[in-house]
Amino acid sequence: MDAILQQIADWLKGMLIDGIMNNLSGMFDSVNQQVSDVASQVGMTPAGFSPGIFSLVRNISESVIIPIAGLILTFIACYELIQLIIDHNNLANFETWIFFKWVFKTFVAVMLITNTFNITMAIFDVAQHVVNASAGLIGGSTAIDASTLDAIRDTLEEMELGPLLGLFLSSFVVQLCSMILSVLIFVIVYGRMIEIYLMVSLAPIPFATFGNREQSQIGQNYLRSLAALGFQGFLIMICIGIYAVLVQNIVFTEHIIASIWGVLGYTVLLCFTLFKTGSLAKSVFSAH
Repeated sequence: MDAILQQIADWLKGMLIDGIMNNLSGMFDSVNQQVSDVASQVGMTPAGFSPGIFSLVRNISESVIIPIAGLILTFIACYELIQLIIDHNNLANFETWIFFKWVFKTFVAVMLITNTFNITMAIFDVAQHVVNASAGLIGGSTAIDASTLDAIRDTLEEMELGPLLGLFLSSFVVQLCSMILSVLIFVIVYGRMIEIYLMVSLAPIPFATFGNREQSQIGQNYLRSLAALGFQGFLIMICIGIYAVLVQNIVFTEHIIASIWGVLGYTVLLCFTLFKTGSLAKSVFSAH
């Protein structure tokens, strides 16, 4: 009878060990896949990320937004001309050179609207260069390699049936949480690109305000916001690098349950910091 019970216990123990190893081997696959793709995704310009979406946004902006920007520019140009004239003691001290000044400022404003997408893409080209350069310096994989899994199996073989059951349940819960966190990482990275497309679609309107000193604050803040979105990718790469270093420092052969929950905690921390990169980049560039 004892032999039968021992065989049943050994069978349950083997089944639990296989289940735990299966959970561990696939636990961070989805998160690791998202992390490995982040460098290539955040390092792309809006035109390179999805040429179809960028072409759609550009066509709509040029067809709908640029005419509105032209009306705004016309109003600002007329207002600027009136201001230039009345600034000289209500025509008491009138000088003809102010017309050349007005023509030059209007010409620059028209050129800015005409080359709106070239200017915005130049900002993201600079940001792409910075992100790609940082991606080459951030190395290391966050995946659990085969040697670590073998060491974990050796540790599990020495554990009793009760702790193995608790570890199996813990690994299952953590695996489910990791899948949810991988979806959050996907939402953060792709949400940033959607925000970029939305910002770029309205680019002609803030560019139309550069013809007037007071109203140009709108355009300047817009450029700062674009720079913040571009360099947010650099901050995301820093977060990924910190996450990789933290995960590599975890020892899975001792206190396996604590190690598993520790990696989950680091992944939650990664998602939290990724959410903060947008506001942090805007604060650095004084964009609001």
